[in-house]
Amino acid sequence: MALAEVRTNYVLVLLLVFLTMVPNVTSSVGVNWGTMTTHQLPPDNVVQMLKENGFDKLKLFDADERIMAALIGTDIEVMLAIPNHMLHEISQDPMAATAWVDENITSWSYTGGVKIRYVAVGNEPFLQTYNGTYLHSTLPALKNIQHALNRAELGSHVKATVPFNADIYNSPESNPVPSAGDFRPDVRDLTIETIQFLYENDAPFTVNIYPFLSLYGDPNFPFDFAFFDGSKKPITDGDSIYTNAFDANLDTLLWSLDKAGFPDMQVMIGEVGWPTDGDKNADIQNAKRFNQGLIRHALSGKGTPKRKGKNIEVYLFSLIDENAKAVAPGSFERHWGIFEFDGKPKYGLDLLGLEEDKGLTPVEGVRYQPRRWCVLDPEATDLTDLPDSVDYACSQSDCTALGYGSSCNHLSAQGNASYAFNMYYQLKNQGYWDCDFSGLALVTDNDPSDEDCQFPVMIAYGYSMLQNRSGLLDVLLRIIVIFSLLLL
Repeated sequence: MALAEVRTNYVLVLLLVFLTMVPNVTSSVGVNWGTMTTHQLPPDNVVQMLKENGFDKLKLFDADERIMAALIGTDIEVMLAIPNHMLHEISQDPMAATAWVDENITSWSYTGGVKIRYVAVGNEPFLQTYNGTYLHSTLPALKNIQHALNRAELGSHVKATVPFNADIYNSPESNPVPSAGDFRPDVRDLTIETIQFLYENDAPFTVNIYPFLSLYGDPNFPFDFAFFDGSKKPITDGDSIYTNAFDANLDTLLWSLDKAGFPDMQVMIGEVGWPTDGDKNADIQNAKRFNQGLIRHALSGKGTPKRKGKNIEVYLFSLIDENAKAVAPGSFERHWGIFEFDGKPKYGLDLLGLEEDKGLTPVEGVRYQPRRWCVLDPEATDLTDLPDSVDYACSQSDCTALGYGSSCNHLSAQGNASYAFNMYYQLKNQGYWDCDFSGLALVTDNDPSDEDCQFPVMIAYGYSMLQNRSGLLDVLLRIIVIFSLLLL
């Protein structure tokens, strides 16, 4: 009996040791789902993909009714954003805040409905490039939204926060280490006032951190420092050593919060990621290296040198490529997705941080337009209108893959023209008259893609006929042509 007890205790000890060696797999990463695209995938299909891949936290940039309906009954925790253009009205009128909460939060927050956890009030409203446009409306809007949540008896579990850009804090050039960090002088008082309100309401401070942008904006930025697998040029800050930009950036914020009197403020990373095209450093290999390293680090429980021993709550940016996003500050803005425009994963990703080389489940049931492409007619001789035709096609579609350092930058002049024509043709749902370009183009069944540059065939979703009049016109023209032929 004693021997059995000893064996049992020995097994329990081994089990405890094993458990201390295993990362906390109950935690997971969230993801941002932007919808600035000409052809959206069916929300039900995307939500099913989220569930199958284990995403249980989701940030939305607006309250798209179809997406919200698809989330009903799921265990996915939602952060719902209020666009910047609504901040002024909501800051001025508490009734506008109440109306927004009633329509977008209360109406979905019933038993078995949508698990809304946060409201993101604005998006990077203190960003320097906004030149103060939203400075004086953000905090009043935040207060009005949280008060509206409280009146709706939702405030205990739905918290209002503000996603800030990391440019609201920095370290001086004379001492560029995290411990020297502080909030930007021109917004320091207002930022601290906002933090005070968040703290009083048990809401997190949310920040967007992009090491890729540090690399993009500074030709002297050490490349390996942007990733999580070691750096030849670490930063030493007292007893702390930083081997990656993410930790250095986050700890600069934590030191800023410390100096403001909030050393234990909850912090959440609202956006972080790496694009796969549109720049020389934006490719699938670097994106996988960064995102997998981030997930492993965030869920390891190691924390940062300033705040050790804790998981880091992060929302990856982003879920799916968005071909209608503005291209400032660069062409890569349309290529942040972990998934392609059609819901196919670009690379494998272990979302639990267990260092397993796992594939991601694609969006199922995707329908495509017919497999045909619009290309430059190889027999075209008068190319006078070609430059203008290419410029027009690109101005109306997405030619970011043709830019310097991008996946299709190696194409010839003829290849560039074909790519531009095809992107326009696909965006227009392969309209009957949308592959002409002054007689320079033709439709082909031969895929012009090469190993590095894909000529896509657009999905058969997106604008309905009423939304896309060219689609309706195309159908009518086809009917007229057929009818005319019958009369001959």
